[in-house]
Amino acid sequence: MDMSGNKDKQSVRTSEEINRMKQYQRETETLLDRLHLQGKHQQKFTPADFIKIGPPVKQDQDICEKDLVHTFLQRLMMLDYRARYIPVRQDSPEVSHLNPVPVFDTVETDDIDLDELFYTSVNSDQSKQTHVHPMDVQMAVFHCSDSFFKQKMITKLSQCQYALPLLVPDPVTKDINCPLWTFRQIIKTWKITQIKDKSNTVTMKSMPICKAETPMVSFLRLGSLSLSKSHLMNSLINDRHSTFFHRNCPGSTKSRHLMDGVAEIAWYCPAGKPNDAFTDCIAFCNLRADALLTERQRDILTEKSSVSVVLVPTLERGDRSTTVISALLKSPKPLIILIADNDCGAVQVKNGKYKMGLKDRNQFDVSEELRGIIRNILSGPHISFQLETMSEVSGIRVDEDDTICQKGKSAAMRIVNLLQGMDVSQIKDKFLSCQGQLWHEWCRIKKELYHLKGHIEKEKCQKEQKLKQIRQDQCTASRSELMKLFTESLSSLPSTDREYFLKWTQILTDALSTDDFSSILQSYDEKWSEVLALKKKHDKSDQLKKKQTELDQISAKLQSATFGLEHIFREMGQIYEAHASLEKQPKREQTDWSKYPELAAELMISGHPMELMDGDAGHVPLIWVSSLLDEVIKKLGNKRVFVLSVLGVQSSGKSTILNAMFGLQFAVSAGRCTKGAFMQLVKVSEEIKKDFQFDYVLVVDTEGLRALELAGNTTLHHDNELATFVVGLGNMTLINIFGENPADMQDVLQIVVQAFMRMKKVKLSPSCVFVHQNVTDIAAAEKNMDGKRRLQEKLDQMAQLAAKEEDFDAECFNDVIAFDVQKDVKYFAQLWDGNPPMAPPNPGYSESIQELKNFILSKASQSAGITLSEFKGKIQDLWNALLTEQFVFNFKNTLEIAVYRKLEAEYGNWTWAVRSNMLTIENELYTKIENGKLDKVELSYLHKEMSKTYGKIKKDMTNYFDDNADKEMLAQWRGRFERKINEFHDEQVRGVKRKLDEVIQQKNARKKLDEKKTEFENKLLQKSKELAHQLQDKAKGEDELKKQFNSVWRSWVSELTADTKPIEDINLKEDQSAILHGLGFEWSLIDKSKRRGKYIKISEARDYFDYVTLTKHHQLCDTSQILQDDEKKSKTTKGQRGNPLWELRKKIEPTPQNEKHTSRSSLPYEEQRLIRSLIGNVEQQTMDIIKNKPVATRGYSSAYLQEVAKYVKDKVTEFKSKRNYGLKKKFTVDLLLYVFDRAESWLSESHKKFKMNNDALSYLESKKMQYYNSFRSFCTGSSSVVVFGELICEKLKSSTVEAVCNQTAIDLAGEMKCSFPAFSGNRLNLEKHVLKSLAEKEDFDGFITYIRHPRKQVETFIKEEVQKYIFTENKDRAQNIVKKNVEDIKQLVSRALFTATEKVKAQRGNTEMWVKEFSSLIRDKLTFTVSYQNFSDINNSDFLKEEIEKGLESIMKEVSSLSLEKLKEFRNQPDQILINQLCNCCWVTCPFCAAVCTNTLKDHSPDKHSVPFHRPSGIEGWHTRNTVELVIDFCTSLVASDRCFHPHHDSGETFPYKEFQKAGGKYATWNITPDESKLTYWKWFVCRFQAQLEYHYKLKFKGRGEIPSEWRQHSKQEAIKSLDEMYNLH
Repeated sequence: MDMSGNKDKQSVRTSEEINRMKQYQRETETLLDRLHLQGKHQQKFTPADFIKIGPPVKQDQDICEKDLVHTFLQRLMMLDYRARYIPVRQDSPEVSHLNPVPVFDTVETDDIDLDELFYTSVNSDQSKQTHVHPMDVQMAVFHCSDSFFKQKMITKLSQCQYALPLLVPDPVTKDINCPLWTFRQIIKTWKITQIKDKSNTVTMKSMPICKAETPMVSFLRLGSLSLSKSHLMNSLINDRHSTFFHRNCPGSTKSRHLMDGVAEIAWYCPAGKPNDAFTDCIAFCNLRADALLTERQRDILTEKSSVSVVLVPTLERGDRSTTVISALLKSPKPLIILIADNDCGAVQVKNGKYKMGLKDRNQFDVSEELRGIIRNILSGPHISFQLETMSEVSGIRVDEDDTICQKGKSAAMRIVNLLQGMDVSQIKDKFLSCQGQLWHEWCRIKKELYHLKGHIEKEKCQKEQKLKQIRQDQCTASRSELMKLFTESLSSLPSTDREYFLKWTQILTDALSTDDFSSILQSYDEKWSEVLALKKKHDKSDQLKKKQTELDQISAKLQSATFGLEHIFREMGQIYEAHASLEKQPKREQTDWSKYPELAAELMISGHPMELMDGDAGHVPLIWVSSLLDEVIKKLGNKRVFVLSVLGVQSSGKSTILNAMFGLQFAVSAGRCTKGAFMQLVKVSEEIKKDFQFDYVLVVDTEGLRALELAGNTTLHHDNELATFVVGLGNMTLINIFGENPADMQDVLQIVVQAFMRMKKVKLSPSCVFVHQNVTDIAAAEKNMDGKRRLQEKLDQMAQLAAKEEDFDAECFNDVIAFDVQKDVKYFAQLWDGNPPMAPPNPGYSESIQELKNFILSKASQSAGITLSEFKGKIQDLWNALLTEQFVFNFKNTLEIAVYRKLEAEYGNWTWAVRSNMLTIENELYTKIENGKLDKVELSYLHKEMSKTYGKIKKDMTNYFDDNADKEMLAQWRGRFERKINEFHDEQVRGVKRKLDEVIQQKNARKKLDEKKTEFENKLLQKSKELAHQLQDKAKGEDELKKQFNSVWRSWVSELTADTKPIEDINLKEDQSAILHGLGFEWSLIDKSKRRGKYIKISEARDYFDYVTLTKHHQLCDTSQILQDDEKKSKTTKGQRGNPLWELRKKIEPTPQNEKHTSRSSLPYEEQRLIRSLIGNVEQQTMDIIKNKPVATRGYSSAYLQEVAKYVKDKVTEFKSKRNYGLKKKFTVDLLLYVFDRAESWLSESHKKFKMNNDALSYLESKKMQYYNSFRSFCTGSSSVVVFGELICEKLKSSTVEAVCNQTAIDLAGEMKCSFPAFSGNRLNLEKHVLKSLAEKEDFDGFITYIRHPRKQVETFIKEEVQKYIFTENKDRAQNIVKKNVEDIKQLVSRALFTATEKVKAQRGNTEMWVKEFSSLIRDKLTFTVSYQNFSDINNSDFLKEEIEKGLESIMKEVSSLSLEKLKEFRNQPDQILINQLCNCCWVTCPFCAAVCTNTLKDHSPDKHSVPFHRPSGIEGWHTRNTVELVIDFCTSLVASDRCFHPHHDSGETFPYKEFQKAGGKYATWNITPDESKLTYWKWFVCRFQAQLEYHYKLKFKGRGEIPSEWRQHSKQEAIKSLDEMYNLH
C-alpha cells in the first residue's frame, strides 16, 4: 500500500516536471518570438553578421522589441555598457512598460474617507506582459550565437566590466553548460601589492583569464530574499558600476526567464594602489536563482570556491536551508553566512566559519565588514580557482569538449608541443628563421641599394646577388616542422575547424610569451619612468644616456618576447617571397608555398587582419602583399574599397577605436600594440549599400608614432615613413591625438602635416579627420572652440615648418589639404569611466565612436573609393618611393601612369580620326582644283566639312572623360587634352588649306600652259586625224604606222612650241661651290672637303676634336685627378682659382654628370654633344627653310641655297662666340656641304615636278603615246566614237590610278594605325617596338642612329615596317584594298556614264553636253579633262557609253592588279602619313643618358619628361675624365645613390643625384625614378656590342667602367622580354 502511494507521488512529481519543462519551453519560444530570434536558435549569429557596416545605431529614441537584439549587440560592440539598459517603446497593448496608474470614480466630499484609502485594492492585470528583462536579451543572444560570436560577445561584456556566464542551463534540455571557450580571449591585467622589507612592492601581471589562478568567492542564495545579492557583490568589487545586474538596475522586471540557474563570474583586479579593495585578483561568482532549487550548480560552485558566501532569509532549525548549511559547515572550506532577519555584526563561529546579520544595517558597513572577512580568509592558506579546470568537472557539458573544437585544438597542440620548454626568442630562431635575421638583413641591403657610392652598377649587382643569396637561404630554412604543420592544417581543415585551429593557435602561442612579457613590460615601464623623470629635469648627463641604453636593451627583449599568430603569418609571407622571387617550384615533401596567398586571402575575406608592413623590420613585403591581394581579387572580384588609415601616438587607443567602430580584431592589449601596419576588410551591408559607391571599407591600423620600442635616432625617419605610407594609402586618414600635452601633439602634427604635404606634391588627395581623445571636459563648447582654434594654429604652424623642409609653398594647413576645423575635429572623452583596471568604458566614448563612424561614412559616401587592384598598385608605388628616401622626387603613381597611357592611346585614335578625315577632304578638294572646279579654299569651308567628324570626336572625348571608371583621375588632364585636340584639329585644317593653296598657286602658275595644253591636244588630234586619212590605204603595219607618226611628231612639237621657252635642268653642285666661294672659302678647301666626303656623316661623327681650334695659350691638357668628393674638389679648386690655365681647363674640360669626362686628345663630352646638337638644329632649320620655298610652283633659284648658306654661317659664328675655343673653316664648309647634300634630293624632285607641270616640251613628250594611239585608231578606220571612247578611257585610267593609289595609301595607313601592334598604341608602345626590332636584327649601326638621332631611327623603323606590311606580310590584304578602291571608282564611273547618257538623250544634247555632265559627276573623285572639239560629229551617246564601258572593263582589271610599287609615285605615302601621325610627339632627351621622352604629346607641360628605358650613358660615349673608361651607370641607379653631379661641364656647383631636379634647367623638367626592374635590355646591348662600342668610341669598358659579370648572363630573348615588362610597369 505504501509502495503504491510512493509510486503515485513520484508519478505526480514526474508529471509536474514534464509540465514545468513544457511551460518553460513555451515561455522560451515566446521570448525568442518577441525578440525576433525564432530561427536563430538553429541558424546562429556569427561574427560575420557584425563585422560589417550597417545602418547607424539608434541612440536616444526608444526602440521596438524587434530591434532590441541588434541594438544591444551594436552598442555592445561599441563598448557601450548601457547596451543592457535600452528603453523599449510599447509595440502593442499586450506589452506594458510601466503599468498606468488606476483611477477610482468617487464622489468628492469635504471629508476624506479613510476607508477608501485603507481598503481599496487594485487588481493588477496579470495578462499584460512587461517588457523583456535586459538579462534575458543578453542570454537570448548568447543562446542564439555560434561559439565564435559568443566568444566575441563575452569578450566585449568583459571589457564593459560585466559579469560573465560561467554555468548556463540549456534552455531546452536544462543540461548545465560551461562556455569555457568564450573566456579564451579575455586577458586581465592587475597589480599585486606585497609587503617586502617593510615596504610595498607592486608587481604587474597580465594573462589570459583562463590561465589565471585566483581565489574564488561564490555567493549563493538559499530561499527568497528581499535584499539583492548582486547589489551587495557590486558594492564589494566596484560600487560605481553594476558588474552584476540587480533588481534596482534600469529595466529590471520580475519576469526574468533565461537567467535562472545561471552562475556568473567576474574578477576584481587591483590597480596596485592603497585604496584597492583587495591586494590580488579575485574571482567572484554569483549563482542566479535559489540555490536550493539549483543543486548541481550549487555543488560545483562550493567545490570550486575558496570562500562561499551564503545568504539566507533566516537561520532556524528545521528550515529548508538547514541541510545545505550543515553540509557547508562540515566542509573544511571557509564559509560566510549572511542572515537577512538578523542585525548582529560579524561573528566567527569557528575557524573559517562566519556569520553576519544584514537587518537594518548600513550597506557600506556591511560591504566593509564582509570585505575585511574575505581579505582575512584569503590572507591565509586557501585553494585557488582556475577557469580551465572547469573542463574536469563531471556532470556538465563544456563547450570546448565539442568534437569540432577539439579537432582545432589538437591541430594547434601539435604546433605548441613543438615549442614546449623553449624560450620565445629560441622559438623564432628555430622555427621562424625566415623572418628573423635573414629577413632583417635582406631589408637592410635592400635599403642600401638606394645609398650606393663608388662603382654603382658593380656594387648594385653585388648587393642584388646578396639579396638573391638571402632568398636562397630563406628557401633552405623554410622547411621547419612548425610551418609544415601550420600550413597543412590551414589548407586541409574545413572552414569552421580552421577557425578553431587559428583561435587555438593564437590562444596557445600568446600564452607562451605572457609570463616573460609581463615582467619585461614592468621593467620597461619602470625604466621609461626614470628616463622621463630625467628628461623633465633637462638632465643631459651620462646617467640619462645609460638609462636610455638600458631602455633600448629592454625594448629589444620586449620585441623578441612577443610571439603570436601574426609571426606565423609573417613567416608564411617570407617563405612565399623567397620562393616566388627565385621562381622555385614546390617540392613534394614541402607544403605548396604557391597556395599561401590563397589561404591568407580566405582568412582576410573572413575578417582576419593581415600584416601590410612588418613593424619589426620596418619593411613592406611587396611580393607577398601583392599576391595576397591578387587572390582576394580572384575570390571577390576587383571590388571597390574605401581605405581608412589610422595614425596616432603609441598606446593612444587607435586600435580600440577601430575595434569599437567596426567590430574588428586588431590587437589592443597593453604592451601588445599593433606592430607595423595591418589591414582588414569590412563589408558594407546590403541595407545601406545603395548609399555608397564601394563594397568594403579597408581599414589600415598602424603602430603608434614615436613608438617606444623604436626610441632613438631612427624614430623620426620611421615615423615619417609610416605616416607617409598610410596617409598615401588612405582615402581618409584618421589622426588620433591623445591627451592635451602640447609637446606630444606637436610631434604628431609635424609628422602628419609633412605626410599630407607629400601627398599634395605627388597629386594624391586624401581627406582627414582629427580625433582628440582623453579630453578632460568635452562638454564645454567654449573650451572645444578654444581647442579647435589652438589646433588650427598648431596645424598652420606645422604646415609652415614642413613647407620649408619639403620645399613647398604653404602658409596654412588648408594650403596642404581641404580641412574644416569645425567639422573635421572630433573630441572624445577618455575611454574609461574611472580608474582602470576595474573601470568600465565611458558611455560618452561609445557615443563619440558612433558619431565619428557616422561622420566617416558621410564623407565616404561622397567618394568612389578605389579598386583592390588600384590599392595594390598604391602600396607598391608608395613603398618604392619611400625606399629611396626622396619620396616626392621618386613617387611614381603606376595607376595614374596606366590611366595616362590609355588616355594617350585614345588621344592617338582621336587625332588619327581627325587626320584621316582631313586627308580624305584634301583628296577630294585636290581633285576639284585639278579639274578647275575650285579656285579658292576657305577655312570656314574646311571647318564645315570637318564638323561632323570633329563633333563625333568631341562627343567621344566627353564620354571618355565622363564615363570612364577613372574619371576622377582623368579630370586633371581633361582641359589639356581638349585643348590639344582642338589645336591639332586647327593645325590640320590650316595645313590642308596651306597645301591646297599651294596646289591652286601651281594651277594658276601653269594656267597659260593648261590653256595651251587644250590647244595642243586639239591641234595634235586634228593633225593625227588628217595624217591618218592621208595614210588610210597606204600604211597598214604597226612598224609602218610608228615610222610615219615619228617622222611628223618632231615637226608638230616644234611647230606648237615655237614661241615657248624650254625650262633648263639645274646644276646644284656648281651652285653649291660658287656659293661657298662667295662666302670666302678657298676653292682648294672646298674641293678637298668634297673629295674627302667626311661631310656626309658629320652628324654621326664620333669626335669633333679635329674641327676645333684653340686661341693662344689654350691647349687641351688634362692633368687633374679624378675628384671623388666635394671636399677634395673644393680644396683643389680653391688653390687654383685665378690661374688662367686652370680657368680654361675648368671650362673646356668637363666636370659633368657622374664625373663623366674626356680622355686625352679628345674634345670634352659636353662640347661634343653641343656641336652635335648644333649640327642637328642647323639641319632641321635649313630643311624647313628649303621646304618652304615654292620650287614646285616657281622653279629653283640659287638664291634659296644662298639664304641657307648665310643662315648656317651665322649659326656657326653665334655658336663660336659662346665657346672658349674656335671652329676651323673646314667645319663650316663640311656643315654647309652636309646641309646642301640633305637638301639636294628635295630640290631636284621639286624642280622636276615644276618642269613637268610647266614645260610645254616635256608635257608634249609625255603625251606622245596617247596621240599615237589615236592616230593608229584613225588609220585602222575607227569611228570618232571609238577614238573618243579610247581617249576618255586613257584619261580615266591615269586618274583612276592616281585616285586609287592616294586612297589606298590612306586606307593602308589607317589599317596599320588601328591594327598593327607597333602603331596602334601610344608613343611608349612605339618605342618598345623600335627597340625590339633593333635587338632582333642586332643592327649596331641602327642602334647608333637610334642613340644619336632617335627620331631618324623611328622614322626608318616606320618606313621598314610599312614596306614589310604592304609588300611581304600583308601583300594580299593590301591588294584587296586596291581592288576595293578600284571597284568604288568603277561604280562611280558606271553611274556617271549612265546618268550622263540618259540626260543627254532626254534633252537631245550633243557631245559637249555629255562631256560636261560626265565630268561633273566624277570630278569629286577623279581628275578629268578632255577635249571634245574634234568629236562634234558624234551624235549617238549610247554608242559612246558602250565604247567607254568596253574599255573601262579592261582598265579596271588592269588597275586592280596594279603593282603596289606604283603607290610610291603618288602624293599620299602610307609611311609618311604614319610618320606625321606617330612622330608628332615629344623628342626631348634625358640630360644624363639621352634616352628620349616617351610622352605622346609634343608639349606635355606641366607633366615632366619621362622614359622607362633609361640606359648606361657609356653607350653614347660618356667616359671618366683622364681615362678611356666608358661609364656603365644607369641614371635610374644614380638617382638612388649618394653621389653628386655637376649640372654643366663648366659648373663648379654640385647637386646630389637624389635631388637632381634642384639643378634646374633641363634637369627640372625631367622625372627619373629609381628603378626596381633589371633594365635587362641595355645590359644585354652593352655585352653584345662591347667590341663595336669600344671600337666606335675608341674607349674601353674597364676600370670603373668594367661590365659586371652578372650582365653577361642575359640572353637576347630576356632582353626583348624585359621591354614588355618595362612597358607594363609604366
